[in-house]
Amino acid sequence: MHSKENCEEEILLTPPSPSNTNTRDTGDDAKAVTWMSLPNKRQLFILALCRLSEPLSNTCLLPYIYYLIKSIIPSDDPSASQKISRYSGILVAAFPLAQFTTSILWGRLSDSHGRKPIIIIGLVASVISNLAFGFSRSIGALMFWRVLAGLGNGNVAVMRTMTAEIVKERKYQTRAFLLLPLVFNSGMVAGLALGGCLADPVVNLPWLFGPDGLFNIERHPEGVAWALKYPYALPAITNALALAFSLILAVFGLKESLQSRESNRDFGVVLGRSVVRFIERIVLQRRSAGYAAIQLDEFLEAATNEIAEGKFSKPLPSISQPPPPPFRSIWTREVLVTMISFGLLPLHNSAFMHIFPVYLCTPSADNSNATFLSFNGGLGLTSPSVGLWLSFFGVCGILLQLFIYPRMQAKIGTLGCFRVALFTFPLAYLFAPYLSLLGNHGFSRWPCIAVILCAQVMARTIAIPSTVILLTNAAPAKNVLGTVHGAGNMFSSLARAVGPVFGGVVFAWGMEKGVVGLVWWLYLTIIALIALAWSYTMSAPDGPNGYRRL
Repeated sequence: MHSKENCEEEILLTPPSPSNTNTRDTGDDAKAVTWMSLPNKRQLFILALCRLSEPLSNTCLLPYIYYLIKSIIPSDDPSASQKISRYSGILVAAFPLAQFTTSILWGRLSDSHGRKPIIIIGLVASVISNLAFGFSRSIGALMFWRVLAGLGNGNVAVMRTMTAEIVKERKYQTRAFLLLPLVFNSGMVAGLALGGCLADPVVNLPWLFGPDGLFNIERHPEGVAWALKYPYALPAITNALALAFSLILAVFGLKESLQSRESNRDFGVVLGRSVVRFIERIVLQRRSAGYAAIQLDEFLEAATNEIAEGKFSKPLPSISQPPPPPFRSIWTREVLVTMISFGLLPLHNSAFMHIFPVYLCTPSADNSNATFLSFNGGLGLTSPSVGLWLSFFGVCGILLQLFIYPRMQAKIGTLGCFRVALFTFPLAYLFAPYLSLLGNHGFSRWPCIAVILCAQVMARTIAIPSTVILLTNAAPAKNVLGTVHGAGNMFSSLARAVGPVFGGVVFAWGMEKGVVGLVWWLYLTIIALIALAWSYTMSAPDGPNGYRRL
């Protein structure tokens, strides 16, 4: 006998039948769905906070990476500017390269041992690596902790799979799959703002860390001593604290979603419920009888009773689940084509995310003799300016995901949205290097920076959730979602590793040759055009909205 939940589970991702293969989805279901109507909102909320791990760990250093590397390289090094471009590219690439090595492993382990343990392991690694990164003062140490953070964040595909398992009904799929990219964008906004504003706090926050700052208790003549010694530790400490909070919520609130293990006892969830009930009792007693003392043994008794209740005293009968298909049969043409597109997107997007902040911080050059193709230099902006500008347009991307993308997806479909984004990327990359010609033109450069950022952020905001939905729909069966998303994340991580390294090398080479536009025109634009052309080999299963029943 199947329960309502079991019936709902069968709605998502079953092979399309002849009766529905050519059915056009009008988008009525999507229009009727609101964010507040999503099922399992608490679980989605906790999972969303866990998803903050990757953007906080990966993007926080972007606004200040130029100055971080510059502080490590000797000031009298004649090739310092070229080394900054190369080292920053390698440092940025270390994170996704480590993700690449573990993505399939985490996906396979999650299919057999459950989703929650993999997420918790990743969060623990993220907390440790973020904290240690801030107190590292050599390229080797920085590289090690970036690699550890990447290894821990190879579980992004597990979170995507968990979203599909938490939200089972098809009509909620668009908004549910938007949630993790939405949180990713929010994390990028927070990470960029934190990195830009908290880096080198003695200079950027003198009222707190300067000679007369509130935190300069010892009255060091130059400012807070530890902030002077470790000028880039504060953003890392803030990241670690935020991720520690996510870790606590995951341990005590996140429920297992793997069908074969979701009925097992979870003492973390049981203890978490007991804590909530204990707090509720304190609040209720204080409201009704003043500040009545609550003894610790009452809390222990509540936890014991919770564990001893019948529903937790023994595991619920597990639901039968068909065995996963053979490993080789997972890789259908539809999966492989979608996966290549899944990897092409970060190949240029991650390079832009690394190159653009470095480009904005690079000192401007004398372009009085510039030609249409030959000019050099950056804009010479400070890390707070870079961080705040990138964060501001990240917020615009969040609003776009909240209010525009669902309507757009309902009208032109997932694949249609994806192609619109891919048309936009090359336009942003073609015109970006001409900002160098405005390096010394005061206010006029800000609207131009805004146009480039707006186009790129809009494109990636539309493209990222579209690729996730398309890859999910391409999976041949639900019980291999972890493996499919793990493989997709592996390709994506490899692309996010290659993009910054190759982009950094070409950027440095272009600066040496006096043609800063080389990386924009010969790398970013070409890769974006290849991704656009490849999208026409893809198909949206079961109608224009890219939905599929699994």
